[in-house]
Formats: sequence, structure tokens, C-alpha cells
Amino acid sequence: MNSRERLLTALDHREPDRIPYDLGSTQVTGIHVIAHRRLREYLGLPEIVPTLCDSIQQLAMPEEDLIERLGVDIRGLYPRGSHNWNIRDEDAGDDWEYRDEWGIVHRRPKSDGLYYTVVRSPLSDSSLTEEEVRAYPFPDTGDPARIAGLRTLAESYRAQGQAVMLKALTTGIFEMAQRIRGMDSLLMDLVSNEPLAGALLDRLLELKLAFWETALPALGDVLDVVMEGDDYGTQVSQLISPRTFRQLFKPRLAELFSGIRRLAPGVKLFFHSCGNVRPLVPDFIELGVDILNPVHIAAKGMEPAALKRDFGKDIVFWGGGVDTQDVLPYGTPQQVRDHVRRNIEILAPGGGFVFTTIHNIQADVPPENVLAMWEALRS
Repeated sequence: MNSRERLLTALDHREPDRIPYDLGSTQVTGIHVIAHRRLREYLGLPEIVPTLCDSIQQLAMPEEDLIERLGVDIRGLYPRGSHNWNIRDEDAGDDWEYRDEWGIVHRRPKSDGLYYTVVRSPLSDSSLTEEEVRAYPFPDTGDPARIAGLRTLAESYRAQGQAVMLKALTTGIFEMAQRIRGMDSLLMDLVSNEPLAGALLDRLLELKLAFWETALPALGDVLDVVMEGDDYGTQVSQLISPRTFRQLFKPRLAELFSGIRRLAPGVKLFFHSCGNVRPLVPDFIELGVDILNPVHIAAKGMEPAALKRDFGKDIVFWGGGVDTQDVLPYGTPQQVRDHVRRNIEILAPGGGFVFTTIHNIQADVPPENVLAMWEALRS
């Protein structure tokens, strides 16, 4: 099988010739620029200045030689957005500061800073009104410049027999609302000022749909998967109750996913949500999600055997291959191999599994452990 055939077989809940492998097709399946540099050096690949596909998270775009060396099956298309377009760092003393197109201010320490963190939200004022939300100068998410050149890139990947993923322009409605409003204010709005929260959520839904209404008519026929996501889980529970999810977010996701299906009925829908989202998985399936990522098996309630048993026929697990919090950075290579093999034995039978790490490979991961992970996958 070529890479595209391999992925489509797995997404059809059938076993391909080998498990499909993803590295870098999205900003949640990537590799930090430091780990990327160390991995290339370990493999004896030439030293390069990598392209950052996500400047906020400092993620490197894997190059062709690394893709070929590791047998990566999925190639990602990155639209131009606040994480990779018109990034301008300002001097803020000990930090680099960046104000993105949404008005969100991020900072990264100059000394050993690994990524940017949100430090100011543009609509955090406690006296914010619905009218001010509607009047705020949000960016033009439907600007065709955001997808310039992506069709040519997708066609070249298709010609090479690789599968193609298009990621969303922004993070999810819930997470984006937190960044714009401030996490504490947004969570309070959800329980004490639902009309205000709803005004922001509705505006973000409109902006998301505007992007897909530009991107999918131009690219839908050369895509295999599109990515959306929103983080609802914590390490032990959820950030909001399932009731709040079903009341405020599920209807908006239904409208978003319906729009994507209408514009590109042939693509598979990949949905990212970190942490313990076990109580929401049936809702994701009901909404038409084809693929769940990152399959956070280290979180409470996300035991891989139970997930496979209860949901494996209805949803594809894209992730869950190796724990990036403890095992991958701190385990021995043999511990990594053993951990990966156990997860594969649980998640791979019958198809419906794409191997990747639980979120991005961080800066402190030794290259020996990345190779141990890969060797266990390919053994």
C-alpha cells in the first residue's frame, strides 16, 4: 500500500499492511524545534534551519528527508493564521512579545523560552457587553490569502501517494473564546452571563465557517482529512460539565460540522480534545466525528482497552501511541518500546488506529526515545 491507501484502510476500520504513522500533519501531532534538531542530528541528517509551522508552540515542519526516513504517511496543510503568518516579535525586556491578529498578546522568555503563553486577552473587561463583542474587529477568516499555494502542495502530496490533512485556521470555539475573553472570565460567563458567552461563541462559529467556506470549495477534492478540535478535558475530569457542553457547545459544533460535511462530503473529520473526554465521546460520535485525537490514555478514564472496547467500531483513534508527559521524555528506550507495543496491541486490531504521540513531542524528549518509539511501531 502507499501512504494514502494505508490511511484510508485504517480509517475504514480495516487493518492495513502496517499502522499509519503521523508526525507533523497538525499542530497537535508535531515536534518541538529543539527535539527536531536533536533528532536530525542523531539520524545523521544535514543541519538545517527548519520552517516553523507553529511559532507559538515552536513546532518544526518535518522536511522531506525526515518524512522519508521515518515513513510518515500523512502530510499536513497549514493555512495562514495567527500562529504562522505575519509573526512580529517585539522586545519586552526579558521576553519576546507578540500581538496576534485577534488582539491576543503572547510572550516567550528570551532565555530558554520554549514556547509562547497568552498574557493578555483583548475582551477581558469585566463590563464587556454583547454589543462590544459584535463590534470587535475580528480578523477576516475567509481571506483567500490564507490558503494560497495549498492546492499545489496538496496535489504534489497526492502525486507521491501520501494522505493529505487540512488543519483548522484556529483552535476550537471554547478554547478560542478563553483566549479572547480570558479563561476565568469566560468560564464565569458560561454560568452567570450566558447571553454574553453566547454572543462570543456565535461570532467564533461564524468566523470558523467563513474559513471553511473559503477553503473547502478550493481544496476539498484533494483532501482526505480535515481537522477541528476543542479542549474539554483535564487530566482527571472536564473543564466544563457534560451538561454545559451539550447545552452550549454541542449545538454549535453540530452546525460547524454540518457546514464542513456540506462543503466536502468525502473528507473524514478529525477532532482533537485533550484530557479526560470519556463522557463526551458518545456525543462526538453522534456529531459525526470520524477520528478522535490525541487519545489521552494517561488521563483518568481514558484507559485504551476500555476505549477500544466501547467505541472502537464507531470512531478512529488517532494517537494514544505513547505518553508524552512521562514515558517518552523520561523513560528508558526499552520502557518506551514496551509501552508502545502494549498500546499497539490494544488499539490496532481491526483497524481504526493511526499511530502518533499523545500531543506534540516536546523539547526534552531524547532522540533515542523517539527512535525507540518508531522501532516499536515498525517491528
